[in-house]
Amino acid sequence: MRTWQVERRKRTRHLIELGGLVVKAGIVELTGDDRATILGALLWMADKLRSEDGAHARGVWTKLGKMAFEAQRKEEMPTVAQEQQDRA
Repeated sequence: MRTWQVERRKRTRHLIELGGLVVKAGIVELTGDDRATILGALLWMADKLRSEDGAHARGVWTKLGKMAFEAQRKEEMPTVAQEQQDRA
């Protein structure tokens, strides 16, 4: 297999995995698969990460993501409200 084919397959797998996260988070269902809404939310997230609160947001989102991966085995998805309760 040629190098460009291997790289293309790696990129395709990466994009599929990222799309899977969008589905796993319930974003597709919650937005009715409205891609403008999904893109807008991702742009908002990027702006938040660039802001002075970016480090805090990244920390909160990382914690939620780790909780979600852990809860996946139990089939319960954490929410921001649950994360805030855990901090209190």
